[in-house]
Amino acid sequence: MQSIGIIAEYNPFHYGHLYHIKKIKEAYPDAVLVLILSGNFTQRGEVSIINKWQKTEIALTAGVDLIVELPFPFATQSADFFSYGAITILEKLGVEKVIFGSESNCIDDLTLIAKTQIENKDFDKLVKVYSKLGENYPTALSNALFDITGKRITTPNDLLGVSYLKTILKNNYHIQAETIKRENNFHDKNLSSICSASAIRDALQKNKDIKEYVPNFVYPYLQTSLHFQNQYFQLLKYKIITEEHLEKYHLVEEGIEKKLKREILNSSNYESFITNIKSKRYTYNKIQRTLNAILCNFTKEQAKNWQNISYIRILGFSNKGQVYLNCVKKKIDIPLISKIRKNKDAMLEFELETTKIYALSLPFDEQIALIKSEYKNHFHKGD
Repeated sequence: MQSIGIIAEYNPFHYGHLYHIKKIKEAYPDAVLVLILSGNFTQRGEVSIINKWQKTEIALTAGVDLIVELPFPFATQSADFFSYGAITILEKLGVEKVIFGSESNCIDDLTLIAKTQIENKDFDKLVKVYSKLGENYPTALSNALFDITGKRITTPNDLLGVSYLKTILKNNYHIQAETIKRENNFHDKNLSSICSASAIRDALQKNKDIKEYVPNFVYPYLQTSLHFQNQYFQLLKYKIITEEHLEKYHLVEEGIEKKLKREILNSSNYESFITNIKSKRYTYNKIQRTLNAILCNFTKEQAKNWQNISYIRILGFSNKGQVYLNCVKKKIDIPLISKIRKNKDAMLEFELETTKIYALSLPFDEQIALIKSEYKNHFHKGD
C-alpha cells in the first residue's frame, strides 16, 4: 500500500490546502494520505484558531486518511526542530514519500541547499560571521547560503522544505521528497481566490465574512468559538510579572527577560508587546515562540530532554487509514496511542497541560468539553 505524507497546521484550512491534497490524489490516486498535524499551538508561536479535533475532522472530510499529532515540543519550535519531529514520525510510520508546497518548486535546488548546510564546513562559520554583524539567524543563514551556492532562499515554504530535506539526509531516512508549486503568498493579508491562512485569520479577527475564501465544509468550524493570540495576553502578562526566573523558559536568553519585564507594563495588547520587544536580533516569530513557551511553561530543561519522538498519537483515520495502520503498527518501535487512558509519557502529559491553557479563552462549558476530548477523542470516518 503506497503512502504519501503531508505536514500541515491548517490554521485554518483553505483552498490552497485543498489544492495540495487534490494534486497528490491526482498523481497517486491509490495512495494512503498521512497527515502530520500541529495541534493547538503552531510553529510561529501562535495559538491555532480552531482546535486540533476540529482540524482533524476537516482533514478527514478533505480526503486525508490518517492524522497524527505533532507534539508541542516540535510543533512550536524553529523549522529544524519542527521538521525533525514531523519527518521522524512519517519515517516511523513507514511513509514512502513526503510532498510539500514550495515557492520555487525546484527539489534539486532545495536538496543542494540542504546538503550545503550539512556538508560544507564554511557554512556555519559564515552564519556566525553574519550573526556577529548583527543579522538575525534567518538572514545570516540566507547570506551564507548565497555566498557558497549563489542561491538564496527567503520564502517560508522553501525554508521549511530545506529543513525537511536536512532531516531526511542527516538521518538516512528512506523517505523521498517532492514539491507542489505554492500558488499564494504566505504573508499576504489580502483576501483572494487562494489566499493565505494569515489573510483568513486577519479577516476573522476583524469580523469580516470569509465564506467565499474557504471550502464549504470548513466554514461552519470558523463560526464557532475561535482562538486569537490577544485573548491570552492578560494570562501572559500575569505570568511575566509574577515569574521570578523567566530565564528558565525555552528561548529566553541574552538578557531578554529584563526587556520582557519592562515592556509588559508598557504594552496594552499582545501585538504592541511584540512591537516593543522586536529588534534586529529578535525576529517577530522568535518572540512569538518565546512568549508561547512562557505561556505554556515550556522550559529549557524540557526542550533539552525532549529531543526525540517518544510516541505516535493518532487523532483520526478513514477506513483506508485504519487498514494502513494495521499493516505498519507491528513495525513501529514507540507507543502508538489513539485513546489516552493511563499515560506515563512525560511529553504527552505536557501536551495535555497545554490543552488546558489553550482552553482558557473559551466559555466554561467549552473548556471542560475540550479538556475531556483529550481523553476520549479520535475520529474514524468511513469511506
